[in-house]
Amino acid sequence: MKSSEELRSLLRRIDRKSYPAYKDTKGKYQFPEYVLSIDHVQGDPFASPSKVSVLISGGKAAFDRYFYESEHRRIAFQDHLLRHVAAKINEYSFKAKGSGKSGLLSISRPGQEILERSACIVDPAGGDIAVRMEIGFPANGRTVNSGELEKILFDFLPACVRQTLFSAAYRREDLKAVADLADDRQFIREKLPELNLAAFVANGSVLPRKSGISSLPMKDAVAFCSPASMEVTLDLPHHGPLKGMGIRKGVTLIVGGGYHGKSTLLEALELGVYGHIAGDGREYVITDESAVKLRAEDGRSIQNTDISMFIRNLPNGKDTSHFYSEDASGSTSQAAATVEAMEMGAGLLLIDEDTSATNFMIRDELMQRVVNRDAEPIIPFIDRVRELYERWGISTILVAGSSGSYFRKADCVIQMNRYQPAEITALAKKEAAEFSLASEEVKQADTPSFRRVVKRDAAFAKEERIKMKTLGLEGFSVNRETVDLRYVEQLSDPQQITALAYMIKYLKLHSFDGSRTVQEAVEKLYGEIAAKGFSAFYGPDLPGNLALPRKQELYAALNRCRELVRIQ
Repeated sequence: MKSSEELRSLLRRIDRKSYPAYKDTKGKYQFPEYVLSIDHVQGDPFASPSKVSVLISGGKAAFDRYFYESEHRRIAFQDHLLRHVAAKINEYSFKAKGSGKSGLLSISRPGQEILERSACIVDPAGGDIAVRMEIGFPANGRTVNSGELEKILFDFLPACVRQTLFSAAYRREDLKAVADLADDRQFIREKLPELNLAAFVANGSVLPRKSGISSLPMKDAVAFCSPASMEVTLDLPHHGPLKGMGIRKGVTLIVGGGYHGKSTLLEALELGVYGHIAGDGREYVITDESAVKLRAEDGRSIQNTDISMFIRNLPNGKDTSHFYSEDASGSTSQAAATVEAMEMGAGLLLIDEDTSATNFMIRDELMQRVVNRDAEPIIPFIDRVRELYERWGISTILVAGSSGSYFRKADCVIQMNRYQPAEITALAKKEAAEFSLASEEVKQADTPSFRRVVKRDAAFAKEERIKMKTLGLEGFSVNRETVDLRYVEQLSDPQQITALAYMIKYLKLHSFDGSRTVQEAVEKLYGEIAAKGFSAFYGPDLPGNLALPRKQELYAALNRCRELVRIQ
């Protein structure tokens, strides 16, 4: 390892040379308080910025082990540090002027959700901290301007590190508040199964967002307040007693007029699988962490999925226990998504009537009378929703605005009125009993087969260069194929999608050998991630642009591949 002064001398030596001279800076340099690692140097000032990491020993950072000794505290602590580093970097970015991306400083910028990110990793064993960022090495035209880079690396960066990555820069009570909130969230999450709850929404939560394109809380929004009949009190380790609405396992219906908050509540529950920062309004909205949002998805591909519990006896004789489609209909895609959720190990399904296929969800009385069940290949979800819970323990929370058919199936009915919930189960059941419906006996479903094996792709392993690109929250591309993830609605950050692309690349190269099932490959990978972190699928030289998705989203991405992953 070289010294910081050797780096300074090198920078002065290459000043005003051709831009490729910057390549000589790659390597590790010992600064007084940390190690600076220049991991990748951009080829010219208009290319993607250079990748740089800062490595600080736990002894020098001197943070109390209390803040990172458990996984949930560590992830919240890393997130807290990263937000402070990002704020400092944002103040200095582009202060060094020049061509192209000269002077650009960037780092992962977390949103409202708390995710594990490669941009800031704290080693739980000793408290060592690694922070990864990008720096646009300054240039005039295509000529090195190392004087400006020297200011960034020797003036700004040491100050930034001291102000954000050492314990002396923080008040202990602020760090403890982050850890305490993480503890309280984890306590609720662990209490859910014990109390037979699928989700918990604390009184005082602010569920509406600022706008359709902002995840910030809405100002002056109506605070959430649980119906008395559903109110649960949890004695949190730090917060103390906290009251809120407990949604019990089973079948829950959310109804109400338009614009009264039905979908807002469901959207909060969708993202309740993640932690949220203090002040978000959804800090204590906690959902079964295996919950999966389902919807219709016209045009998606389906590969060897057993959808026979919902669709059978197709007029063309197609086998629905091993169903394939390159262009699925809304009902078929939602049937496949439901079975795939079972394969993922989901304990809770979240469904909004507005984004569902009507013929998959219900068949009304008149249609039942006119079209005999034997002539209808679709067994609607309403005929399986109780079975899903009673046989497989899979609960459902369903938003319904136009059909009361599910009143008979629901264990609990919540009416949203001006963003406030009221439990109306007894009323709904009474009205449903007085409204006669034709009923048809539905045979119990066979347990779906999850024996889906991914075909080995020998050609992929031989490709010299695998091109990968993240397309925001819409999906990613690998070589010539784009994987559309627009309707995987529990993805909250583009960096999760970047991670998904690398995870699938890893699975194709190392796990999909033609004998391992999708389930076996995904579960094995997440076991390795638990032990090794991002290195399990990326390798040791991590970039700073990865955020860990849940395994449910990895399943979803694999199921939406066409040629990239061939499931048989």
